[in-house]
Amino acid sequence: MAKGRILIVEDDFDISNMLRIYFGGQGFDINVAARGSEALTMARQQLPHLIILDIMLPDMDGYAICKQLRQTPRTSHIPIIFLTQKDERSDRIAGLELGADDYITKPFDIEELKLRVQNAIARAQVQNLSDPRSGLPAGKLIEDELRKLMRSHDWAFIDCKINYFNPFKEVYGFVAGDEALRFAALVIREVVDEKGTPNDFIGHPGGENFVIISTLANAETIKARLKSRFAEEVKTHYSFIDRERGYMVAHGDGTPNGVAEQKVSLMTLSVGIVSAITEFSDIREITELAAEARRTDNG
Repeated sequence: MAKGRILIVEDDFDISNMLRIYFGGQGFDINVAARGSEALTMARQQLPHLIILDIMLPDMDGYAICKQLRQTPRTSHIPIIFLTQKDERSDRIAGLELGADDYITKPFDIEELKLRVQNAIARAQVQNLSDPRSGLPAGKLIEDELRKLMRSHDWAFIDCKINYFNPFKEVYGFVAGDEALRFAALVIREVVDEKGTPNDFIGHPGGENFVIISTLANAETIKARLKSRFAEEVKTHYSFIDRERGYMVAHGDGTPNGVAEQKVSLMTLSVGIVSAITEFSDIREITELAAEARRTDNG
């Protein structure tokens, strides 16, 4: 199981390749971008657990990239480490003021960089900024985005839940359960990137629940696409026998009602939507009504 996803933004092939090989060998999933525009797209689509960012790039500087990442709701939580030849005190201060988590100058010690990477990812998880399995924003970051809705007039809050997830985890084990959560996060990211806007927010409050903040105009399209893609692609997480018969057999604690043995449907996605059309007094009311709408969705 990978330790997390790292996006390396570096136009020097020798350095990026060395980092890719080293951190890949440490158990991380690695993606590399050589241009700033490419990095912004990959960060939004893949939501890495951490970004290693050079400052001097062919099309835009790392400061501008860091600023855009911090100003975009979907990527504002991602830890960023500057790795650069710019070693002036003013450069370091400028990077940290933009919201970078760390600043390392070249030439660098790879072991030191590894420790700084591990510490930055660990801090984000301890501070409840992201879920360690999906890499999506969690806890306080979701609440902060919800509070912003109270001052906005064009939004839709989308509440998603994986049905039959707990029976699946009981039958197939927690590793398969974590893989299913990462799969759901991937589908949600791709659908929102396809049908939503770059400023849409995706969060993972915990367990089998996910949330999306988009515009009212895109909400129903996102919902329909999410449900159809999830229903089709989730089958790959089951055995051939379960896929063919369209259900799995759960026993005891793995059944929804705790009976000795029961047929349990394959996982589906239920989705509820609330929007600015309704007036809300606080963020708890938004989440309660969204959960109620999701419970009425047949998955």
